[in-house]
Amino acid sequence: MLLAIDVGNSNVTLALFDGETLAASWRLATHAERTADEVGLELLQLLRHRGLEAGAVDGVVVGSVVPALTPVVAEACRAYLGVEALVVGPGTKTGVQITYDNPKDVGADRIANAVAIVKRFGGPAVVIDFSTAVTYDAIDAEGRYLGGAIAPGIQVSLDALVSHAARLPRVEALKPPEVIGRSTVTAIQSGLIWGVVGQVEGMVKRFSAELGGRPHVIATGTHAPLVASLTTVIDQVEPMLTPLGLRMIYEQNVPR
Repeated sequence: MLLAIDVGNSNVTLALFDGETLAASWRLATHAERTADEVGLELLQLLRHRGLEAGAVDGVVVGSVVPALTPVVAEACRAYLGVEALVVGPGTKTGVQITYDNPKDVGADRIANAVAIVKRFGGPAVVIDFSTAVTYDAIDAEGRYLGGAIAPGIQVSLDALVSHAARLPRVEALKPPEVIGRSTVTAIQSGLIWGVVGQVEGMVKRFSAELGGRPHVIATGTHAPLVASLTTVIDQVEPMLTPLGLRMIYEQNVPR
């Protein structure tokens, strides 16, 4: 079985694949100060909760945007699973041409998303990932990764707002009953949720103009289901898009 580990700034997503079938998945909070022993023991606990031992995992692929955790996770897999992890980075085969000015600047998560989209849907396409940041990535009709845009995520925007405005409360990121908020709480929710919906619709329109046609728009990440339910520009939600792309990258680099 293959364990795909997506290390993000807010969450670590783990996906266990049996061939092409997703056998199990977990989402953990990211803590950059964790040691390899802590990570390794947590991996064993998660596997055992599903009735599996470390020997069930014969491959690991890691995509990380948290440099401090990358070697920690790799060491945990080596010490506790007995597997040398494939860490996605410069030199890793992806099968996707990256036309970014400096390809090394593209995060492993964005590369994995692009690989999954190209192989499953082709281009043109736009991937919107609602994580710590909201990232927009463009794939052209030839399946090339062009680049994209990065904006603050919903939670980051909320944190910045309440930290700079003494009288504004922290609220849940929920759809308010009306766009016109009738209280401070619903006014903040309206700004957060409908604000990002408006951003998404505007960005998709502009991406479509530069791509030269209506792209297939796929959303992933924590708030993807909520935002997708409020707009018609998102064609589908793929919750496990990044781990899926990591699995595809692994298959290109490690013969099985």
